[in-house]
Amino acid sequence: MTALRILTGPDLLAALDDLARLRIQVFRAWPYLYDGDVAYERDYLAAYDDPGAIVAAAYDGDQLIGAATGTPLAKHADDFAAPFAGRPEPLDQIFYCAESVLLPGYRGRGLGHAFFDAREAHARALGLRYSAFCSVLRPDDHPLRPEGARSHDAFWRGRGYAPLPGVIATFRWRDIDQPEDSDHPLQFWMRDLTSRG
Repeated sequence: MTALRILTGPDLLAALDDLARLRIQVFRAWPYLYDGDVAYERDYLAAYDDPGAIVAAAYDGDQLIGAATGTPLAKHADDFAAPFAGRPEPLDQIFYCAESVLLPGYRGRGLGHAFFDAREAHARALGLRYSAFCSVLRPDDHPLRPEGARSHDAFWRGRGYAPLPGVIATFRWRDIDQPEDSDHPLQFWMRDLTSRG
């Protein structure tokens, strides 16, 4: 039976190694195709050593089988904050819903909604007005695109999110079929937490 635990502070930091392993495992698949390593993960996850950070962690017994992270955008990587230059929303009012990773066997059980519910509640508790995330952009004819792959756009729109035109971050990682790191575009989506949805 799965259980969702909300981790902050020392409990969050204690879970980062397990989160790193889960990210490496889940993000190897479409659409991220991420050839991860522990050193990269440690550097990336250092941003969560922050009092505003949260991990909504799903466990099956003692095993971490899914997680969703978030932190105020202004305190996250500059790579993610820079695309908002020129936007009317102040950075210090945006909560960044970072990764959602879930092992395939546990999908379709409502954990995706639970992950967003937990992060949005945390953002509201911090007094933030907006919630945002980004998704990797891949061409429809990408050679590693699985047959029948579908987007999560309908799920995200159902939660009140919409893509922000022109608000695209660029982040580097190594794809599983490539020898070197390369740039990847990520489209930002956002919702106003004061509106219904």
